[in-house]
Amino acid sequence: MATYLLEHRHTAPKLCVSLFVFLFFVVGPITALSVGEARLVRSNTVAKVEVEDYTKYYNYVEMTRLLKFMAMKYPYIANLSSIGQSVQGRELWVMRITKDPNADVPGKPKCKYVGNMHGDETISRQVLVYLVNYLLTRYGEDPRITELVTSTDIYIMPSMNPDGFERSREGDCSGDAGGRSNAKDMDLNRSFPDQFDKINVQQEDVPEVTAVIKWILEKKFVLSGNLHGGTVVASYPFDDSASHKMQGYYSSSVDDNLFKHLALTYAKNHPVMRTGEPKCPDTPDETFEDGIVNGAKWYDVPGGMQDYNYLNGNCLEITMELSCCKFPPASELKKEWDYNRESLIAYLEQVHIGVRGYVNEATNGTALPDVSIVVAGINHNLTTAKFGDFYRLLLPGTYNVSAVATGYMSMTVVGVQVVEGKATELNFTLAPLGNEPTGGITVPFTTTTVPTTTSSSTPQEPIQPQDFRHHHYNDMELFLRRYSNRFRSIAHLYSIGKSAEDRELYVMVISDNPTVHEAGEPEFKYIANMHGNEVVGRELLLNLIEYLCHNYGSDPEVTQLVNTTRIHIMPSMNPDVCVGSIWYTGRNNSNNFDLNRNFPDQFTTITEPRQPETIAVMNWLKSYPFVLSANLHGGSLVVNYPYDDDKQGRTEYSKCPDDKVFKQVARSYSQENALMHKGHPCEDLYPSAFFEDGITNGANWYNVPGGMQDWNYLNTNCFEVTIELGCVKYPKAQHLPMYWDQNRRALLQYIHQVHRGVKGMVIDIRDGTGIPNATIMVEEINHPITTNLAGDYWRLLVPGTYHLTASARGYNSVKIYATVPEEGVELVDFRLTRVRSEPNGQAPKDPGATQDPAEEQFHSFIKDLSLGQGLEQLVQSTATESSFRYRRYKELSEFLRGLTLNFPKITSLHSLGQSVEYRTIWALEISNKPDEPETAKPKIRLVGGIHGNAPVGTELLLEFAAFLCINYDKNPTITRLINETRIIILPSINPDGRELAREKQCTSTVGMTNAHGKDLDTDFFETRAVMDLILERGFTLSVALDGGSLLATYPYDKPVQPVENEETLKYLANVYASNHPKMHLGDTGCPSNGQMGNIPDGVLRAAERQSHMGSMKDFSVDFGHCPEITVYTGCCLFPPAEQLATLWAENRKALLSMLVEVHKGVRGMVKDKSGKPIVGAMIVLNGGVRVFTAEGGYFHALLAPGNHNIEAVADGYQQQRQEVVVSSYEAASSIIIEFDMDNRIFGLPREFVVATAAASMTALVVTACIIWCVCSAKSNQQKDGFHRLRQHRDDYEDEIRLGSKKSLLSNEFQDESESDEDTLYANANKL
Repeated sequence: MATYLLEHRHTAPKLCVSLFVFLFFVVGPITALSVGEARLVRSNTVAKVEVEDYTKYYNYVEMTRLLKFMAMKYPYIANLSSIGQSVQGRELWVMRITKDPNADVPGKPKCKYVGNMHGDETISRQVLVYLVNYLLTRYGEDPRITELVTSTDIYIMPSMNPDGFERSREGDCSGDAGGRSNAKDMDLNRSFPDQFDKINVQQEDVPEVTAVIKWILEKKFVLSGNLHGGTVVASYPFDDSASHKMQGYYSSSVDDNLFKHLALTYAKNHPVMRTGEPKCPDTPDETFEDGIVNGAKWYDVPGGMQDYNYLNGNCLEITMELSCCKFPPASELKKEWDYNRESLIAYLEQVHIGVRGYVNEATNGTALPDVSIVVAGINHNLTTAKFGDFYRLLLPGTYNVSAVATGYMSMTVVGVQVVEGKATELNFTLAPLGNEPTGGITVPFTTTTVPTTTSSSTPQEPIQPQDFRHHHYNDMELFLRRYSNRFRSIAHLYSIGKSAEDRELYVMVISDNPTVHEAGEPEFKYIANMHGNEVVGRELLLNLIEYLCHNYGSDPEVTQLVNTTRIHIMPSMNPDVCVGSIWYTGRNNSNNFDLNRNFPDQFTTITEPRQPETIAVMNWLKSYPFVLSANLHGGSLVVNYPYDDDKQGRTEYSKCPDDKVFKQVARSYSQENALMHKGHPCEDLYPSAFFEDGITNGANWYNVPGGMQDWNYLNTNCFEVTIELGCVKYPKAQHLPMYWDQNRRALLQYIHQVHRGVKGMVIDIRDGTGIPNATIMVEEINHPITTNLAGDYWRLLVPGTYHLTASARGYNSVKIYATVPEEGVELVDFRLTRVRSEPNGQAPKDPGATQDPAEEQFHSFIKDLSLGQGLEQLVQSTATESSFRYRRYKELSEFLRGLTLNFPKITSLHSLGQSVEYRTIWALEISNKPDEPETAKPKIRLVGGIHGNAPVGTELLLEFAAFLCINYDKNPTITRLINETRIIILPSINPDGRELAREKQCTSTVGMTNAHGKDLDTDFFETRAVMDLILERGFTLSVALDGGSLLATYPYDKPVQPVENEETLKYLANVYASNHPKMHLGDTGCPSNGQMGNIPDGVLRAAERQSHMGSMKDFSVDFGHCPEITVYTGCCLFPPAEQLATLWAENRKALLSMLVEVHKGVRGMVKDKSGKPIVGAMIVLNGGVRVFTAEGGYFHALLAPGNHNIEAVADGYQQQRQEVVVSSYEAASSIIIEFDMDNRIFGLPREFVVATAAASMTALVVTACIIWCVCSAKSNQQKDGFHRLRQHRDDYEDEIRLGSKKSLLSNEFQDESESDEDTLYANANKL
């Protein structure tokens, strides 16, 4: 029995193991099934552009693409342009490399390299492309390259003969393939005008030469290199001689030694050239001493380019032959680049030797172009460029240098010392010919003074102002115009607006480049005569203009200030007080308001209407990146600094975060005014008054709410103080010279303060472009400043060590420690990296991958319009003739039809439906394909006339439509915007009301409603035709124009409605307002309708203006999933037609900004894994706002700058998430969302459900198996037990029959532990 039971115990585990093996192979694969996750990837699928590709030559197409790529990647130092075309129409590309490559500025000599003049000499083409990349990529990292690019204007033309290159053949060392000449079979290096012979060529046969000649004459290059192939040597002028002896005749120029020096500079840095033994296979015995040779001595070349440069273009050029083989295998490219790299750089650096300087007119300081610079003993003159600047390359030595110009006295400086290295500075001022001697002026050269027209070497005292009198308005205007005209090179007059009586608020800007902001150069301003009867400041600023203009170029301090600072001077902010020669006694403007109590205040609500002078100044301050300012007053003698008031309105010290800085700049002025610094002003009038060091905190003196200096500090980057110039507000004219003497040094010293603290750039580390509106924070000083449009910033600080943080939306912040010196400024640049994220938190894939070139170009296009003066320049370049009038319905319809007839390719007119009185509600589409859906393009809706009594919006939209159409194919920017955008214009959606309204009714409600008396902005469901258009979806942005105020509002109109996407909606309204000259100032200024007060930035949530239900704006957001803003164009609902031109001028830039803004945010495409677009997928923005994909799976959503979360949801697919970064100045980056099928079960991931189910099933089967095994074993044991029990019973019965009780008793009382049989017996008894 025991053996039988043991056998069955081993059988059950074997069966269990078999089941486990079954489960492992069957259930295991089920649990291993997983669902691939959807991928969210950028659309930048174009392969990375390889720049330094040494494995191949770039053909024309590849080179063009590469140069464009580099120009777009480094726009702050690179600009690509074409100077003309080849015979076959290929562009002659030139890459300009310098800091600020889009502007011509004085002080930077121009140099150039030209390659591939002979099409089959190809090494030059490649190494110049490599050189472009080398300079661009090492700028900002390699100090040598940074200095070279910053101080030099470099032009690189990789291929002058692209047609010839395309015909050439790799490996052709001798040029047998025929690519040397251009497509007309003309040798370009025999086609230039020659000094010894007439070169008979037709211009149409050598367009390449014609283009280069024009380029040379226009640019006035200083140094040049012409790169060839066929041997290894540097050749210098002259290239031919009068005898045209074929070889052996040395044809020297008067600058022969200089040319040899330049050629040696290149040769000695080239490992093969410097040996003088190129060992070319076809001329193995040819040698060149030191690797250089006179061109004509080598062989005669008439019509060569290098001689033309020297004789006609101010430019010294040599020719570099780079390789024995003209078109060597591409495997040689890396070696050739290594051979030439140092030579190319060293040669460029030679442009900075010799003498350099400026020639100015002596009486007014204007720059004199085309003045001859003559070096005694060297019969080769050059002429000054347009800024009066010149660069004369010379070897070390002593020279006599003259400046000679027709109509001026010549001037000679003797003993000019030229040393090795950087050029000697040498400036000339030429006096017009008059009664002076005609023999000219000779002065000795000194290293400590700037040469002047006097014969003495003693430093000349600055020229002092002579014009001391009180200037009334007309007198002042003539003064400013006179100096602006006479000193045009440094002075520029402009107006910031008009006074209450329509007088111009003039500003004179004085700088070496007065009309543009130069990145890195701070902007400074002086303002005077804010109070009309405080006139000393007005006269002092006119004196300062006179002083700066007359002493520029001769006085070192003035010259330095003007060259390094852009100084804005407003002599009179309140010009109405002076009429004729009679001065009013009042300080206020002509509306009798105190302008220094009229600015928005941080502690007090200013209830007086904002004055035109105040509005103009506020607008001005937000338009320029001012750093430091002073407001000149009168009535005491002290410098007063912020704050000017406090919360309680008490006279007590009101400290601002930059209190130490303000004390420093205030003392800089007071210390230079001896009387002020004593601190006891007006002792006769105020004997007890005392100001320590001549400075005071404004509120500690007396409380001034609504002051200008506090507004400067709190709303701009500008630090301003108020300077009280004297106790007498309107002194006699005879005392004005005394005021000038007291304040001259102080006025100059205060300007110097703008160069204190830290300054620098905040740039994108990816492409080196500046980041606008980045924030610079100084630890423990709660006053952030922001970067300008170019990414430059200035932060005034007192000496010390600071912890600076630069941050910008979409970028990781950077912290830097900086130490501000006792004198001067510390340069601190920040390089920020973008915040990037990928699906599932993965690392970004291929960060070096580039966009499609077309998309990259469009991004650059949008960025150019978003930064700097892009939009403003567009407005200025697209002026159109307009005749403004109000159009009733019939004329409006005819006007729209006229647009479609005149511009059929870009317009399409549709009827949306009819009004109550059966007038058609028109929709005009403007696009390059107006009858095609083009769902991939953003779609903007512009709506006017919702209120018939406010028709300004209608007229503005009609003019905007005409403006766009007229400029299409005429202006490239407008053309591009139309090509990339679908513009839908609804000029009048309430034509019935418009017919009832009447002109010049500013507040009348007649015509406000439709013919049923319904206000369409409170009963929008009345406008079924427009509702249907909105419900089509597909719109990216909507702008509605209305009237009755001056602000922009955003949803919602309905009260107590949470705004899910408020940040974006408010941002869009801000964009419009900020591009409007008045709206962004926030002064609604509508007393006629009770809407007065200051609205921050001119933007308000609609419900805060007037809450109501049923608005078009709310319907657009809720049902059309499209953000809409409403713009109120002016206080008067129906102004006179004469005002329409002004209203158009005010709104044109803002309307254009909407066409730019609609391309931002985030856009993309949703598709499944097979590539099929998914229509109707829901894109959830930041967990709230929803947009839906259109045909083709496209979507586009506008978002405020910053980081945003995107969720993509579609029925039957897995939900996807990603974080995107949106910029305020970049076009929307395209993303592609790929969906996998949704395999979720009960809302849980399929992997989890399957794994859980499999595990549960496994556990269940295993449990069942165990139970079965146990039960099986027990069953067998029980069966055996019962069988034995029956045997016992049989034995027991036998024993009874036999009468044996002993046996029974012995079994009955046996120990249960002694045998299994007894245990089974006991169990059986229990059963």
